[in-house]
Amino acid sequence: MSTRPRVLSGIQPSGTMTIGNYLGAMKNFVRLQDEADCLFCIVDLHAVTVPQDPADLRRNTLSLAALYLACGIDPEKSTLFVQSHVPAHAEFGWLLQCVAYYGELSRMTQFKDKSARHEVVTAGLFTYPALMAADILLYQANLVPVGEDQKQHLELTRDLAERFNHRFGETFTLPEPYIPKIGGRIMSLEDPSKKMSKSDASPNAYIAMLDEPDVIRKKIMRAVTDSGREVRFDPDAKPAVSNLITIYALCADKTVAEVEAMYEGKGYGDFKRDLAEVVVSALTPIQARYRELLDSGHLEEILRRGAEAAAERANATLRAVKEKFGFLV
Repeated sequence: MSTRPRVLSGIQPSGTMTIGNYLGAMKNFVRLQDEADCLFCIVDLHAVTVPQDPADLRRNTLSLAALYLACGIDPEKSTLFVQSHVPAHAEFGWLLQCVAYYGELSRMTQFKDKSARHEVVTAGLFTYPALMAADILLYQANLVPVGEDQKQHLELTRDLAERFNHRFGETFTLPEPYIPKIGGRIMSLEDPSKKMSKSDASPNAYIAMLDEPDVIRKKIMRAVTDSGREVRFDPDAKPAVSNLITIYALCADKTVAEVEAMYEGKGYGDFKRDLAEVVVSALTPIQARYRELLDSGHLEEILRRGAEAAAERANATLRAVKEKFGFLV
């Protein structure tokens, strides 16, 4: 029996992926798949908690699958699948809604943030943390790569697992967060106090994975910096430059100290011009592979095989859960 930890991660197919998603998540996933039993889920059921154009949702789902593969996810090493292709997610999500409490769901900060931005607030937006818990617990995941802003949802997942285990007997592994020491939270190019986000009103605040090279160069040259001219990593005193150093280090596979040493005595202009080329060099082969995959006609087959492998595991967990609930199975 394998002793490798099991990792589950999900990303919504909701439009443009940023370099923050790549450096904070996908780049780590490529390494993790050699160290762990990895399942990567395109969480389209979560996406529809807010209104979606059907054609956009289909296109974005395939686009995200292509980006996973283009970034280096190997379907022979990892399980890549679409959430809605495994019905156990929706069924178990309902069962966990019957374990979760209204009060704990109402305290979820992401619900408060998202509901404030939408005129129509669906019940799904309120209860989706229970579906997220189902995503994780179905596969008995040991580790869940999450950003700092998602730790609350993972804590709820652990609470629901403990509650179920206490009520029905030991059933679920309690998942732990996997947060990389560097790159877990890439910040906006315009406001280093905010996480880089594809939903930012200003396109200059983020670098999209599919941005053209000249667009990338312009965005980086326009990125805000801090007072002074020293290229030094100090998140408190120099948050903007520290964010750019982090991007450089991760794209170039260097340490922060190495980047600092390279630009000792140099100003922001030299640093940003070089950073732009480093980012372009990192993204160009990914973009080329992405286009090849979209044109290959193989994406749907890869996702079908991934769903079959995921469903085999998920259905076993769901059957055990339903038996403990008292359903006829």
